[in-house]
Amino acid sequence: MDLPPLNLGIIGAGRIGQLHAANLSNRIPGARLLMVTDTVAVAAEVCAGKLGIPAHGTDYRNILTHPDIQAVVICSPTDTHTEIIQTAAAAGKHIFCEKPIDVDLARIDAALAAVKKSGVLFQVGFNRRFDANFQRVRAAVVNGEIGTPHQIHITSRDPGPPPIEYIRKSGGIFLDMTIHDFDMVQFLIDSPIVELYATGGVRVDPAIGEVGDLDTVVILLKYANGATAIIENCRQAAYGYDQRVEVFGSAGTVRVDNIYPNSAILSTQTSVRRDLPLHFFLDRYTDSYITEMNCFLDAIRTGRPSPVPGDEARIPVVMAIAARMSIQENRPVRLVEIESV
Repeated sequence: MDLPPLNLGIIGAGRIGQLHAANLSNRIPGARLLMVTDTVAVAAEVCAGKLGIPAHGTDYRNILTHPDIQAVVICSPTDTHTEIIQTAAAAGKHIFCEKPIDVDLARIDAALAAVKKSGVLFQVGFNRRFDANFQRVRAAVVNGEIGTPHQIHITSRDPGPPPIEYIRKSGGIFLDMTIHDFDMVQFLIDSPIVELYATGGVRVDPAIGEVGDLDTVVILLKYANGATAIIENCRQAAYGYDQRVEVFGSAGTVRVDNIYPNSAILSTQTSVRRDLPLHFFLDRYTDSYITEMNCFLDAIRTGRPSPVPGDEARIPVVMAIAARMSIQENRPVRLVEIESV
């Protein structure tokens, strides 16, 4: 028997909000998008008109007071997340929130307390957990196919830096970019990160340094079980979007490479080459965004635990704060230091 559709509202009609709105409207059976809001009226209007969403506006509270809406998808700027989470929880709406929850741990804790008190489902948008390639890496670790994990190597490079105004408000590279990789290291190995050391510089655009950020970083992380991880990030790679992961263990290694638009290899007298990898996250992670939202809806229907709960989504923020401290003080930082700051 077909279940009735779940009714949702989207808060924020920027790039990621439009992506989720399109998926919920066209690619996710059992979802019905009833309203989209954005502080920029034309953004909400255009999104609604393009996708046939019945209602739109500028005040997200209209979504939370809508009697038919059961869940909200928060895609607004990071500094609005915790206020909306607490208001949505009080309204009894299930919540999907894009990462990070916030850049401040006290505000995160207040939001998570509100969620716990209300009993609504809360899922954070770390979509890379739902990528089939990274899930296969995790399965190889969990199933013991590579033995005891010793080392993780994550490479994550963007095809180009975001606008300076975005960087000025995002919290910096560790919170707007590396945070996905901080989540991935805890997703792939079931042992807490206890310490990290970060180093880096401004190698892409001096303007990034002028606003107090870095564009090229390396982070060395230590797990409680003795394993180590290395994360390499850069805001610009000449060849496009670079997303690779390797886990090396006592009995072998598992690795995933970049995804390409085709499998053709062109061999000539002078070279052997192939086309560049898929250009950016919207192409590379298309399926993962659909899967994560399907999992959100499934958890609402079945009562299963959130696949990315708030306590797990809080940890990458702790790592990001520790990485910034490591850069500033040029030393390894234990994560317990951040909790005591």
